[in-house]
Amino acid sequence: MRTDVNKDTDFDVRLQDAICVNESHLQHKWYHNLKYLITGILFGIVFVKAEIISWFRIQEMFRLQSFHMYGVIGSAVVTGMLSVWLIKKFNLKTIYGEVIEFHPKKFNKGQIYGGLIFGLGWALTGACPGPLFAQIGTGATVVIITLLSAITGTWVYGLLRERLPH
Repeated sequence: MRTDVNKDTDFDVRLQDAICVNESHLQHKWYHNLKYLITGILFGIVFVKAEIISWFRIQEMFRLQSFHMYGVIGSAVVTGMLSVWLIKKFNLKTIYGEVIEFHPKKFNKGQIYGGLIFGLGWALTGACPGPLFAQIGTGATVVIITLLSAITGTWVYGLLRERLPH
């Protein structure tokens, strides 16, 4: 780690690396988080019903045998693009009236390496971070090993972050 860099500057650089920076200063009671729990449960139900968590569907995608997963991912990308466009065009705010800001993110080669590692793990296990919990919830308890591996990988990345290409 470089010692000639001011801690505040280092923090600012890390913020530029972040995909999402929560700039909200609102403090909520604990029960405000229940809406996220309910949304997550509903999202999991949709994942199960749409077969997004199916190992076989994921294998079909990686073998280029089915359009199902590409359609799901493509519709998510289009929905995200439309949402960002609408937020910017109409200067929409959060439900609490806070301004939504988008910060540009610079491309770097670490994103290629990370994407390859992520894709390899996804292809091997048939699971990505979102559906992991839905898979476990449906009784596929072997996926707990994948969840623990994802947590371990995140922890190792945190340890090695300063030495990795960004």
